Amino acid sequence: MYPSTSRTRVSLAAAVVALVAAGCTGTTSDSDDDGDSGGPQTIKWLIEEPEDAEALQALEDHIAEDFTAESDVTVEIDTLPFENMRTVLQTQLRSGEGPDVFNWGSGPGFGGALAENGLLLDLTDAYEENGWEVFDFAKETVTVDGKVYGVPGELETIGVFYNEDMFDELGLEVPESLADLEAAAAAATEAGAVGMAAPDQEGWEGGHYLSMALASAAGPEEMLAIINGEQSWDSPSVVEAFELWQDYNEAGYLSESPTAVDYDTAIAEFWSGGAAMIPTGSWLVGELDDNADFEVGYIPFPAPDGQGTFTAGLGSGPYVSATTDHEEAAIEFVDFLASEDHAAWTVENLHTIPPVPIDTEGLDVSPLFAEVLASTAELAETGDFGHNIDVMVSDAVNEAMYNGFQGVLTGQMTPEEAAAGMADAAAS
Repeated sequence: MYPSTSRTRVSLAAAVVALVAAGCTGTTSDSDDDGDSGGPQTIKWLIEEPEDAEALQALEDHIAEDFTAESDVTVEIDTLPFENMRTVLQTQLRSGEGPDVFNWGSGPGFGGALAENGLLLDLTDAYEENGWEVFDFAKETVTVDGKVYGVPGELETIGVFYNEDMFDELGLEVPESLADLEAAAAAATEAGAVGMAAPDQEGWEGGHYLSMALASAAGPEEMLAIINGEQSWDSPSVVEAFELWQDYNEAGYLSESPTAVDYDTAIAEFWSGGAAMIPTGSWLVGELDDNADFEVGYIPFPAPDGQGTFTAGLGSGPYVSATTDHEEAAIEFVDFLASEDHAAWTVENLHTIPPVPIDTEGLDVSPLFAEVLASTAELAETGDFGHNIDVMVSDAVNEAMYNGFQGVLTGQMTPEEAAAGMADAAAS
């Protein structure tokens, strides 16, 4: 998840799928709400604030036509900026006036923390009763002490999008190692383009860059050992991942002064043809389909001696408040969100990848998105992928990572100092 997060806050697909898994803002009922007594009911859904009003309207229409019309449960949507969600959500849930169903991140630092504080409804039995099918690795991210508390959000991979037309014009092959990636970035830079549009003004982007470099160089097992505390964040592998991006910045392969470039500017630079590559996540596919007038490819961030592995994670998914007055209606709504029909709708309309097995044959998607769907499904089945650091660690470690990455890019920190800062944050 963003800050997965990117996850989610910076693109239409991510922002709206955050919607697709969101929740209510209050447990009090309207005057015509009959609780769980069998009559018409109203629940409220708290979602991350979307960037696109049309997308929100499409989602509202979809819920009204495909859920409310069949269930007699009305869903009222409320929104909050992501930055406000953590504080407001915690306050509402603790006061007993929180949402019936709400969107929040998968993983120990997000839904896991709420579960440990008794703020979430245990959905273990609901999984069995409704037959919810979720990829095993995804289900683990919403499981605490053997109990399942939510449905994971959309699957997200992080890799490198590249301009196939520019590669052809420059006589470049698809990178299959770090040497190939560096050669492509150098050739594009020499030709007057940006090698890699790699912004870091918001800070969260640096967490993704570190994640992809560490996953491909150290491998998923070592990366998970570091995340789980079996190895320290100041290990040589983490230092080397920081050094890699420092070297790329000093070589001129990245956007000029990356910490002064925001994400929207960088993606516009890529789809306008000004950059050969952009390292980011699968959530960008929809915007590329709509804006790029050239063919786009998508590869994992290369390893020193091979193709590397995609970094993967999960966006926000639905949870139910432990104090909801409408448990039955809330679970019925979560059942809708976990259905294959809804998953197919999100694929076609929001360009997102559901955390459930889905038959994509016959779906109306672009060749690029079909490629991303296929590669992500393979990763989900095999479990052979790196991890988005930001959804797996505490806020303190994330802050140290973001600040450290920016410090390395600006020359205010060494890679060793940045890695040590993460180690200190993890130990505190």
